[in-house]
Amino acid sequence: MPDRYMALPGKTVPPEIVGKEEMGARLRAERKARKLTLQEVSRASGIAVSTLSKAELGQIALSYEKFGALARALDVDMTRLFMLGDASQAAVAPTYVKNKLGDACDYVTENYHYRLLMGEYPGKKMTPMVALIDSRKVVEFEDYIRHPGQEFAVVLSGKVRIQFENGDSVVLAKHETAYFDSSIGHVYLSLSKKPAEVLAVCSDTDEVPSRLKPA
Repeated sequence: MPDRYMALPGKTVPPEIVGKEEMGARLRAERKARKLTLQEVSRASGIAVSTLSKAELGQIALSYEKFGALARALDVDMTRLFMLGDASQAAVAPTYVKNKLGDACDYVTENYHYRLLMGEYPGKKMTPMVALIDSRKVVEFEDYIRHPGQEFAVVLSGKVRIQFENGDSVVLAKHETAYFDSSIGHVYLSLSKKPAEVLAVCSDTDEVPSRLKPA
């Protein structure tokens, strides 16, 4: 596992990390609770059965794109899977929810090191996250990342390039922002000596895959 951690103001202890094995167990529990087979989830999410199986066994870490597709297939808020312990979620949306970056766990993938926030808020329409960007070339990714909705990003430290599959790109320095259609393939690349830190907010979709809707 990479030994780099996101810097949290006023904290010297690295934040807790959700390991691949722990996340795999959570994913498997969510699937079995819905009495779904790997094949059914594969058809609903578009993710290969072999990939789902490896994720549940803790052999691989899923990208944000695949996590989003899997969460939609299971009809679950993906942020909940990243919360510490058995943190509860309100049954009715409160006026507001306040927490700290340390209230969510880090998740390490091949390209990003990120944490999803505000899992306590029910029925979220947006997914806020803080990511550490260390990738520097498009070839480091298997493919461009695509997910339904729109995305807002602000650079907290360092400098990044958001490269789009259509050839467009935007360079953002510290405190600069961008807003884009996240269904267009994109990747974040660090242009600074150290990994760049980005706050991103992705809009969610309420649509439940038709293949999992009750007849």
